[in-house]
Amino acid sequence: MEYGVQSIGRRGVNFINRTGGLFILFGKFIVSLKDIPRSMGLIFEQFYIIGVKSLPLIIIISIFVGAVTAWQAAYQFKFIGAPLRYLGHMVGKAVIMELSPVLSALVFAGRVGAGIAAEVGTMKVTEQIDALDSMGINPIRYLVMPRVLACLFMVPILVLFSDFIAIMGGLVISVLGVDISTETFMSGFRDSFKLADFRNGLIKALVFGLIIGLVGCYEGFKTSEGAVGVGRSTTTSVVISCVLVLVFNFIFAIILFRL
Repeated sequence: MEYGVQSIGRRGVNFINRTGGLFILFGKFIVSLKDIPRSMGLIFEQFYIIGVKSLPLIIIISIFVGAVTAWQAAYQFKFIGAPLRYLGHMVGKAVIMELSPVLSALVFAGRVGAGIAAEVGTMKVTEQIDALDSMGINPIRYLVMPRVLACLFMVPILVLFSDFIAIMGGLVISVLGVDISTETFMSGFRDSFKLADFRNGLIKALVFGLIIGLVGCYEGFKTSEGAVGVGRSTTTSVVISCVLVLVFNFIFAIILFRL
């Protein structure tokens, strides 16, 4: 019993420390934004590494997200006897409001968040971050700010691509597999499309990108114990990022999509 209480207490302290550390890092990131003009090279490099190189994976996933959404929706419509003319409505709403922002963020956390944690963690255990300090280079400006900014801007852009490709994937499956016309599908999509839903999906993506970038950098900076520590930080970064994405998705669902 005593051991259980100690374990719960230790986990609670770790949670508070991690939460405080993330807020402190966020504050340092905000302060470092004043150095954007002299860090444009680093920023655009991260835009390419984090955003452009993630695009092929997002495209592949989005195709199947749209396809399976259309297929499952058609199956449910058949089960309850709903007319298939609402299939475009269903696919459009599900993709724009929920599936594209959330699944893109989870994939991004697995690919980019882990990469950031591993890269920064390796620099930490090999004392490269200490070397930056000794040369008078601010590690926050040099490492954190470009990566977090890249995540902040590139996740919404990737979600834009994901929205379009997933809807096209749903359209193809609807026409070829469910046997409804292109006009029927697109008519249902147009009738249900709301700019507010689209905007809210991008707002969620913006916050998800910020979370993934901050968590990856934070876990990298607190890495210790060599290669073992780098692996631990990478895993922890992905787990925490995915959990926070799902938690904030629920919060946004309550705030942005009111009944």
